[in-house]
Amino acid sequence: MRPESQRSGIETFHVMDVWKAAAERQRSHGDVLSLAAGQPSTPAPAPVLRAANLAIDAELLGYTETFGILPLREEIAAYHRHKYGIDVDADDVVVTTGSSGAFTLVFLAAFDVGDTVVVARPGYPAYRNTLAALGCRVVELDCGPQTRYQPTVAMLEELDAPPAGIVVASPANPTGTMIEPSELAALARWCDEHGSLLVSDEIYHGIEFETGEGTGSPATSTAWATSRDSVVIGSVSKYFSMTGWRLGWMLAPETMRPALQRLASNMTVCPPSVSQFAAVEAFGTEARTELDGHVSRYAVNRELLLEGLPDLGITKLAPADGAFYVYADIGHLLDGENSTAWCARLLHDTGLALAPGVDFDTVRGGETVRLSFAGSTADVTAALDRLAAWLPVS
Repeated sequence: MRPESQRSGIETFHVMDVWKAAAERQRSHGDVLSLAAGQPSTPAPAPVLRAANLAIDAELLGYTETFGILPLREEIAAYHRHKYGIDVDADDVVVTTGSSGAFTLVFLAAFDVGDTVVVARPGYPAYRNTLAALGCRVVELDCGPQTRYQPTVAMLEELDAPPAGIVVASPANPTGTMIEPSELAALARWCDEHGSLLVSDEIYHGIEFETGEGTGSPATSTAWATSRDSVVIGSVSKYFSMTGWRLGWMLAPETMRPALQRLASNMTVCPPSVSQFAAVEAFGTEARTELDGHVSRYAVNRELLLEGLPDLGITKLAPADGAFYVYADIGHLLDGENSTAWCARLLHDTGLALAPGVDFDTVRGGETVRLSFAGSTADVTAALDRLAAWLPVS
């Protein structure tokens, strides 16, 4: 039997092991509370569901244009114009099979084997692992509380040479932190000046929280407000509550689109057609009202965790500016084990599932966990109760 390829020898996505263990626990005990999943706990908005049913009845649902149907690209362009006040039209939009598909296409179109690409640590593991599978040299920037867990121009200036690219995320997974608009603009300008491609992951836009005067919480911004040579990644998965519909998009520089067209037409032909027809309705007033209701619930759940975890002695938390995560340091609770073993023991003893930090930080992830507050408020409250009963009394 032929051995597996070298490029496939990347790290697994460890949170999927947590999901599997939680499913087994649910089958055997029926008591799982999961704060491990990085997805909304709600279905797609009602108008999207109606549009999907209509499309099934009325549309051929065959192949579409490789870059997506025009009505969807027009809606995405309008979304960016209205939200950020920037000039975007349908030709700037490339619809993809999830944001994961967008990242793969951009990495293939822009980077060659051996190119250096910079990512933040902690950060979303698929950036690092996909780049590694494609033969890129990944450099991680150590981003801690002093920079709100986000990369800065000063960090780029310390590199031996400008990289081929840098991937940023705001709000970020797992920390929920956001980049100041001025710093994002500075990163975009630095990349333009040094011939580096800025890839800006903006899939959690729409899920941001008002944290009050003087807290330092940044406002939402987009890389395209500064540089049309950057790539902006979006998705219907997070704010739009449509993870399984596998639909994302990018705003791509005109010079990159021929390469993206060649790659996408060969690799996927087109994004899922039924998802495209349905997603047109995700940007309307009815859907946005429903989705903003979810964000209001996230805000309540966020406050529960930010107030409840310190009461349990878990005080080192990343600023949860946006997205639906709290990233916590639990090093003082481990007593010789790592976060993976700690989370497994917590699940075994209580039925509470959390995501260990090993996915997100290759250096200190063994001492951190990620808690998702995308579920119900009742589940978040119950999770804190279970954690309080399980933790040793100090």
